[in-house]
Amino acid sequence: MREWHKSSYSNDGAHCVEVGEGRDTLVRDSQNRELGHLGFERREWTSLLSPLASDRG
Repeated sequence: MREWHKSSYSNDGAHCVEVGEGRDTLVRDSQNRELGHLGFERREWTSLLSPLASDRG
């Protein structure tokens, strides 16, 4: 079973996404889980996060 988690930057969870990491990464709306998820291959997810991480300094 996949474990889902929210960002540590999430406040009360009102407008959040959840991420489920594994062989691939899944992203879903925390308030509308039943609507499904977006899936990303590891390479795609890493490409998305790399520039974001470098902006954090």
